[in-house]
Amino acid sequence: MVAEHSPKTAQDLFSFLDGLGIKHTTTQHQPVFTVAESESLRDLIPGGHTKNLFVKDKKDQYFVLTVEENATVDLKTVHKIIDAASKVSFGKPEKMLEYLGVVPGSVTVFGAINDPDNQVTFVLDSELMKSDLINGHPLTNDATTTIGRDDLVRFLEATGHTPLILKVTE
Repeated sequence: MVAEHSPKTAQDLFSFLDGLGIKHTTTQHQPVFTVAESESLRDLIPGGHTKNLFVKDKKDQYFVLTVEENATVDLKTVHKIIDAASKVSFGKPEKMLEYLGVVPGSVTVFGAINDPDNQVTFVLDSELMKSDLINGHPLTNDATTTIGRDDLVRFLEATGHTPLILKVTE
């Protein structure tokens, strides 16, 4: 049986980033659950804003697809690009909490910090990676953390995840 671990907090995330020497800024705001709700923040926070999809295939392989907020992902065909065993569907909230330490509305690439057993593959859309700065929720949806594109890759690698950088959007 796997030992239960408490999900890390935003403060744990910031300490981890600091320990890696990764520059980051965080803006507090009202909780946002959708891209539409978060659009009011665009003028306040520079960089690429993200949408994160927590999906799984029929073999229970889990993926987080991190794309630019207004991009479209074709869930009928993306499995071919990410090398999933089958078409993908959205992962259940219980698995989201177990693997990423977050609840629906707070899925984030930063959830990698809560996945020490590498249950999730992180996929960064190549279009998003053209942005110098990338924004994501710091494990809760009442703030946005901005870090550099290359630092995002370094963060993922430091959590034991080698991100796939692929064009997953249309």
